[in-house]
Amino acid sequence: MIWLYRTITLPFLLLSTPFYLRRMWRRGGYGKDWQQRLGYFPQLPPKEPVRKRIWIQAVSVGEVLALAPLVERLNELNRFEIVLTTTTSTGYREALARFQERVLQVGIFPIDIAPFSKRAWKRIQPDAVILTESELWPEHIQNAQTSKSPVFLINARISDASFKRFQQFSFFSRWIFKHIHAVISSTQQDYERLVALGASPLPKIGNLKVDVPLPSLLSESARKEQLEALGYKPSNDREPFVLIGASTWDQEEALLLSIQKRLIESDLPCFLLLVPRHAERRNALLKILEQQSLEWDFATSTDAEKKPTQIFLSDTTGQLTKLLRLADLAFIGKSMPPNQGGQTPIEAAGLGIPTVFGPNMGNFQMIKEQLLQAGASKEVRSEAALYEFVRAFIEDPSKRSKMRAAGLKWHQVNQGITDYICEQITHQVS
Repeated sequence: MIWLYRTITLPFLLLSTPFYLRRMWRRGGYGKDWQQRLGYFPQLPPKEPVRKRIWIQAVSVGEVLALAPLVERLNELNRFEIVLTTTTSTGYREALARFQERVLQVGIFPIDIAPFSKRAWKRIQPDAVILTESELWPEHIQNAQTSKSPVFLINARISDASFKRFQQFSFFSRWIFKHIHAVISSTQQDYERLVALGASPLPKIGNLKVDVPLPSLLSESARKEQLEALGYKPSNDREPFVLIGASTWDQEEALLLSIQKRLIESDLPCFLLLVPRHAERRNALLKILEQQSLEWDFATSTDAEKKPTQIFLSDTTGQLTKLLRLADLAFIGKSMPPNQGGQTPIEAAGLGIPTVFGPNMGNFQMIKEQLLQAGASKEVRSEAALYEFVRAFIEDPSKRSKMRAAGLKWHQVNQGITDYICEQITHQVS
């Protein structure tokens, strides 16, 4: 199986290189420590006989943030040393900022080609490997098999598209899962899909992102103060309604701007916070903001004097949690056509922020259904439906309170998977 993968991967890499180089150039930040992608990992200290070395791979910012409770628990045991790698430039920056002092090394995951992967393995020499969500890299897994290092897949999820692809190449999925020692599913749907693909997931199910510590809720006075710091200036005694676009993708910012304009024209004051999934889209978003009539500002603005605004754009990474706490309602990005997959609504629910999203939430299908059933979220399929829901939401304070309470309750009920994952690792890595 691994030889078939190697035969296919090299020509695919050569053909796709121009596309990925163009995307990396457009997003920026990929030049830092580039040599690690070729397996040239930093020199690590000799392994300690009494401690096992664990290599954790998390692709991007969301996965990096989700690992915080697990890293903390493993460190408390004082039996492990952790090497944490990421794939994206934003994930790498976030991992350095959060974990550089808490793990043995933060690095960049090597391209999954035999010489690069083997070189990284020779330098890191892990005793165990932890993969998050859908990070199923055959060369990486093969090296773990050769080194007799157990592989854990945590927060395991199989999107609609991935499930179809795995079904088409069932021999590939069987080979992959045969070499993974423990699989912990993030939802019941993922559990069932993994079983169908030949995996043997452990019985307990849960999502690490639910265990991520969240900041305390803001008092009304603190919320008002922070809104005013962003440029909101109330013109009358009416409290502002704050709508946030959480991790938005292409065309969704324009959609929210249109909704905001219609609300204001209907005498429903609305302050809009835009938090794009990729901050490097700032230039395109600044052009969109320049073409509309409402006053706006952005996080990296150099203007010394803040003007009254009705729109605030977060064009930096890592501000979503801070801004979510200011919102009355969160629109979850990557969920409206033409976008597919959706972004996570977990953090908003945990902060007691009701959520609304489009029909394309395939990456979080079960969580979406749970939140809808709990009454914490609403699904809409068009701009018109979104506008009608937001308008009704503003005009019905009791509905807002019920959705807020439902999200907090759902979040509390679904916590606790971190301890279980830690127990499994401790049991198998000795």
